Amino acid sequence: MKLLRSNRPVKLLRLTRPLLMSFLLFNSSSAVMATEQPDSATETAKATGKKVKPASDKSAALPVTLKTMEVTEKSDPQLAATTAEVALTPGGVSLINIDELRDRNVSSIADFFRYAPGVWAPSQSGNDEVFISSRGSNLDSNNYAGSGIKLLQDGLPVTAADGNNHNRMIDPLASSFATVARGANAFKYGASTLGGAVNFTSPTAHDSPEMRLSLSGGSFGQFLGRGTVSKVFNDSLDGLLTVEGKEWDGYRGHNKQDRFGLYSNFGWQISDDVVNRTFVSYIKNNQQLPGQLNRAQFTADPYQASTQAIDGNYQLNTETERVANKTTWTIDDKSSLDIGFSFENQQLYHPIVSKVMLPNVKGGQNDMFSMLVDTNQQDWGTSARYNRRMDNHELLVGLNFGTNSDKGGNYTNNGGQRGAMTNDITKKADNIEIFAQDHWHLTDKWTLTPALQGVFAHREVNNKRLSIPQDGQPNFIFAPTPNFYPQGGNPSNDYAGINPSLGLMYNVTQNSSLYGNVSRLFAPPTNYNISDNITAGSGSTNLKAMEGTSIEIGTRGLQKIGNLNNVNWDLALYYSWLNNEILSTTPPGGSPIATNFNNTIHAGVEGLIGGSFALDKNGTHTIKPVLSYTVNHFNFDGDATYGNNALPAAPDYFLKGEVMYNHANGYFIGPTFDVVGKRWGDYANTYAVDAYNLLGMRTGWSNSHYKVFVEGRNLLDTVYVANTNILNTATSADAMLNAGAPLAFYGGVEITY
Repeated sequence: MKLLRSNRPVKLLRLTRPLLMSFLLFNSSSAVMATEQPDSATETAKATGKKVKPASDKSAALPVTLKTMEVTEKSDPQLAATTAEVALTPGGVSLINIDELRDRNVSSIADFFRYAPGVWAPSQSGNDEVFISSRGSNLDSNNYAGSGIKLLQDGLPVTAADGNNHNRMIDPLASSFATVARGANAFKYGASTLGGAVNFTSPTAHDSPEMRLSLSGGSFGQFLGRGTVSKVFNDSLDGLLTVEGKEWDGYRGHNKQDRFGLYSNFGWQISDDVVNRTFVSYIKNNQQLPGQLNRAQFTADPYQASTQAIDGNYQLNTETERVANKTTWTIDDKSSLDIGFSFENQQLYHPIVSKVMLPNVKGGQNDMFSMLVDTNQQDWGTSARYNRRMDNHELLVGLNFGTNSDKGGNYTNNGGQRGAMTNDITKKADNIEIFAQDHWHLTDKWTLTPALQGVFAHREVNNKRLSIPQDGQPNFIFAPTPNFYPQGGNPSNDYAGINPSLGLMYNVTQNSSLYGNVSRLFAPPTNYNISDNITAGSGSTNLKAMEGTSIEIGTRGLQKIGNLNNVNWDLALYYSWLNNEILSTTPPGGSPIATNFNNTIHAGVEGLIGGSFALDKNGTHTIKPVLSYTVNHFNFDGDATYGNNALPAAPDYFLKGEVMYNHANGYFIGPTFDVVGKRWGDYANTYAVDAYNLLGMRTGWSNSHYKVFVEGRNLLDTVYVANTNILNTATSADAMLNAGAPLAFYGGVEITY
């Protein structure tokens, strides 16, 4: 690697806050250690790759000139700045370095969340259809909308303005690192949702190799290819381009996927104080959906597709174009301003319900219901964030605005082809989030973090029921109706909430801390919820926003044991009381109905522990264990129908870990394991889904230019349920179950220069 020498003066950064975070899962010895908190404005400027004006405060520490500075790899100032900010957060936040995921199989966002405690994110059938629940969000029969957690790229929204993630998942390997802020700890991003927020930060030419090529593949016809080129053209301009593709035949019937993605960003250093970056991406993703199985079908062949999925040719096909722009102005050495906007255009083609044929009063068969969704969704997002360092205060004031328009509708489904349009649907949503936060350093040991957020939302659904040939059928034999195609309505509503938060952090040592917070939660319904709450012809909805209060305590830190060993940990315990949680219930043979439930409890334990232990006095041989563990307690609280029953879909507990042997020459090998507890498939808690255990193995080798890995998963070929459908009261005859992947092997290689 090229050796760079510099005679530039370097200002030493002195930090008092522990910078260890959960992203050090796989290499805790690389923890950033420091002795005083950073100047947030300066770090923001560094994170954008721009020049920083010297401090004007004469009392500031004088720069130390290093006669020779050797640099052997590109640093990532964005990661350092975010690490410093996360270390000041008095709550559950994980920072995941994507480079630590490149020596294993990562085919979807489910693999990214493996070591993020508190987040349950199984792939439905091995493709990009991933169920995400953070702190018990999204535990209802409308979970395909993926609500309850806000996804962002570079601080700008990917999640639609109404809060749904139906059309969009993020390719984690297109990012440099990601911040997983659970629950109210996502205030910094303007999120007020139960599950919090995940912000994926894009790599730039300033912190990336000039060329990266990776190829991987394995069982079930999986092939992943990715190439990245980047260049810093001069002091003002830089650019990066990534092209990736995925092919997947699947371990279930009717389970194929093909995906193509293009991600790029271009930086412009406008002046010493202002830097601008433009992001452009395009994603085309086509995937077949195998559908759920009933108990008998699952027992006979857990990897078959459902008959309905084949007959209806179930698919989830999306095409997304996105452009975003972000400008950072470093006003002085103590303040900065970030302004950004984003626009996404998404085309959805989604055959999802096969024809339901039932007898009519004349002895024939009626086409009672089928559905194919064909829509075009557009999302605009803007954000502004002002950072200011004032004595012992680090202030953040921000504003997010998002607007969403979704036009198209529902059609009858003729084997995956559009039939007659049944409902002409337009959905609109606006969201404004205003927030302020202060890290107030009371002493070198104590930091108080008050925050306040305002959320103002509008939701609107215009659903026009059209005349269709099925309306002319004879009546259904058991009801005075010719079909079950839903009637229209145009409900709308406005929502507003004020959410305070107060956090406190105590630094036990230079590298460990204790924290606690109490926060208010607030989440308006999504337009998917509104659509599931339509009364025929009605112009209003009775759905209320979810609100609640959450308390949390925890600790994070790093403890060195001698010169070669260390242990790192991150532990959070939380308890949330919710009012009006929005859950979509589905009676047998019926459609989802969104409803507010008066009282629910969401509580849990989220932890991660890792370390590095030398087996010899030189550290040539080391053992690096990692364990992520989550205990969930999600339940109704004195509900009239469900009493104190547990909420479905999320397991009682889950543990994921590995124990890797590492050699100094870059070789590694070790087992991986998953331990997942029991869960329910219905609100009545009559449909149990068994616990399961999985065993795997990873091995590989890497140096500064090459990575090679081989990974085996589910080595005991355990049959288990990855995810379930959700009903009010389920029986063995109901289609509920999605099988997890059987025994599988994957391998890959990566080259960087």
